[in-house]
Amino acid sequence: MKNADFPYYLTNFLSKYLPGHKNSSPNTIESYATTFKLLLIYCEKEKKVKPERLTLSFLTHDLIIGFLDWIEKERKCAISTRNQRMVALYSFFRYVQKETPENIYEIHKILNIPNKKGPKTIVPFLTGEEMKILLEQPDTSTNDGKRDFVLLVILYDTAARVQELIDLKNKDVRISNPSVITLTGKGNKTRQVPIMDKTKKLLENYLINQKFNNAISKGDNYVFVNQRKQKLTRWGVSYIINKYVEIAKQNPKFTVPFPVTPHVFRHSKSMHLLQSGINLIYIRDFLGHCDCSTTEIYARADTEMKRKAIEEAYSDVLPIKDLPIWGDDTDLMNFLNSLCKK
Repeated sequence: MKNADFPYYLTNFLSKYLPGHKNSSPNTIESYATTFKLLLIYCEKEKKVKPERLTLSFLTHDLIIGFLDWIEKERKCAISTRNQRMVALYSFFRYVQKETPENIYEIHKILNIPNKKGPKTIVPFLTGEEMKILLEQPDTSTNDGKRDFVLLVILYDTAARVQELIDLKNKDVRISNPSVITLTGKGNKTRQVPIMDKTKKLLENYLINQKFNNAISKGDNYVFVNQRKQKLTRWGVSYIINKYVEIAKQNPKFTVPFPVTPHVFRHSKSMHLLQSGINLIYIRDFLGHCDCSTTEIYARADTEMKRKAIEEAYSDVLPIKDLPIWGDDTDLMNFLNSLCKK
């Protein structure tokens, strides 16, 4: 029996290659680890092979296809989740093909597995009026309400990803002109986002009254913490948003048919910038995208801008009075009737 080499390569991939060679973020490593946890469950449950007995030669093209189908059918995951799991597998097998060239043929078959096409989702975003209603909900007469209000405003005004928001430290905030917030995004890439005067004053007042953890330097204190002075979690931010969404729903003008996640704030800010006439190049840099192709989803999603563009480009070639009345054309009607009979 061949030695179970898969645990060895997987351990090196997650603990050495990703953090050391690829400089992957902890969130990326956690996501990849989850993919392989599911793969181990699949192999043990469906193929009756325990993790400690797995070999690389056992991980064939057909097995990976079976695993991806299992994710969809048995775990009821969306196609987007299936494709996300495939990203982790691509990365692992690109790494391992250099370590075990004897398996390169089967590995290349796995690397050639295409992403599965699925329905394109519509970008969910709040209108300006809906965002205003939501931001009015926190009770700023309480400490928690003040924190929540500033959190929601910063989340919207900077279009930050939720991880960028909870990782924000005092040293990342510059109140003096030009007022900017430094966000650390995917791949540990940083970008500076300007903040408006109202947001600047709001954040400045919040930081002045914030109680710091004296065990660490002032600059290394997180901007948004819980009651135990610990860094907020992604779940904590979602909880805060959901709390105020439920209150906002009592307003008849707040009719949002989709879940309001932290990323919806990012989508909303992007759409509002686009609707204000801001160039996609600037929006791309504001969001921290690598290229405009990602940012273009907002241009494709804005139906109101499409309608206005079509109206402006439309030229009335034929006067209304000259348009024929098709119902009075007996030859045409007879032709259409003949088609219906076939």
